[in-house]
Amino acid sequence: MKRILSLIVGLVFLTTSLQAEEKLIIEKQLVGIVGAINGTVKTGNRTLKAGDKIYLNETIFAAENSGTQILLLDQSTFTIGAESEVVMDTFIYDPETSDGKIVASVKQGSLKVISGLISKKNPDSLTVEVPEGTLGSRGTEFQTNVTKGKTDTLLIGPGKNNTLGLRPGAVLVGNDKGQTLLNKPYSIASMTKGKAPGKAKQITKAQLKKFNKKMKALRVAKASGASKEEKKALRKKIRQELKAQGFEKEEIRSIIKENFKKDKEQRIVLLNENEPQTNELEVDQNIAEEVEAQEIEVAEPDAPKATEEKPKKEKAKKKKEKAKKKKGKKKKATKKKGKKKKEKAKKSKGKKKKATKKKATKKKATKKKATKKKATKKKKATKKKATKKKKAVKKKAPKKKKAAKKKKKVKKKKVVKKKKVVKKKKIVKKKIAKKKKKRKKKRKKK
Repeated sequence: MKRILSLIVGLVFLTTSLQAEEKLIIEKQLVGIVGAINGTVKTGNRTLKAGDKIYLNETIFAAENSGTQILLLDQSTFTIGAESEVVMDTFIYDPETSDGKIVASVKQGSLKVISGLISKKNPDSLTVEVPEGTLGSRGTEFQTNVTKGKTDTLLIGPGKNNTLGLRPGAVLVGNDKGQTLLNKPYSIASMTKGKAPGKAKQITKAQLKKFNKKMKALRVAKASGASKEEKKALRKKIRQELKAQGFEKEEIRSIIKENFKKDKEQRIVLLNENEPQTNELEVDQNIAEEVEAQEIEVAEPDAPKATEEKPKKEKAKKKKEKAKKKKGKKKKATKKKGKKKKEKAKKSKGKKKKATKKKATKKKATKKKATKKKATKKKKATKKKATKKKKAVKKKAPKKKKAAKKKKKVKKKKVVKKKKVVKKKKIVKKKIAKKKKKRKKKRKKK
């Protein structure tokens, strides 16, 4: 009885230990490696560094002004922007057949995806879950920004008629209310909770600035990167992980080189296809080049061991050559700076001269205008005076005529009166003379 009990207890212990081991294996399933990093990026219980492994179901937190670039085992690239929270929910990959499935969820922040071998084999096998719905990749490059109650998705991938014959890029933005297909480079669609995704639109300058701002931290990553020794160690780690997945040295080298060549070609095609769009939107090519350089620095394999076994003299020669090159570069840089300063000084002088000339011409113009205004004012004043005089003269003329008429009338009246008076006097005199004659006659008769 005791033996049976001990056997049962042993079996229970074995099953529990096996289950625990299985859980650990699932939890520690390798997904990829941290390629580039800047600022503070953490998982649940550790702070990440370049070369660290990323496991399934790990939540990656990128702090403010921070970011990281994860190289997945199928050669996909996940770039996580500032203030972001991303989880790798599903990662199934067979290196021999390139079959598999990738599901990642973005709870907040920004994620940029460049698809790899899994998407190349089956374009529908890469999906990104966001709070408002899902983003179905179709073998391309895209970026998503998740904010409170809203998700904006930007398609970057190549267009239909690209010169390299690459698969045209597309992203299916959808939820239970509806779907929107992004199939034109630099087109954007927004999605809010409880609503169908908005229509695909061409991205504006302001929107593109917001997308680039989230990835700004990784531009600085190259400048504040690791030393040569650290980079070598990082490369070794990446190679070891790829070897563990069943790749050989030559395969690793060729795959990585081909992947980054294709990525570069895709970017060139995009820029060629969308020259007018990129000029309008002012897409920063330097950012893309820096990120590419970063990826190549991180992912390129080490030089062969033969270089390490070379004699010291050759190394010394190489160092001297490098030093000479550096000096030459510095001299060129100083010369360029000097030339630039001179050009700037000349430009500034030219600008000052132009400004003074403009001021002088403006002053002359203002003076001319002032003199013209004065002349016109004087002319107007003289005209006004002349018109006033004419009016006064016109007014005075009828008055004089009236006065002359009045005088004439008065004179005529006076003359008439005088004549009447003279007539009366004559009549009176005649009467008096008649009376005197009558009196004389009477006297004579008597």
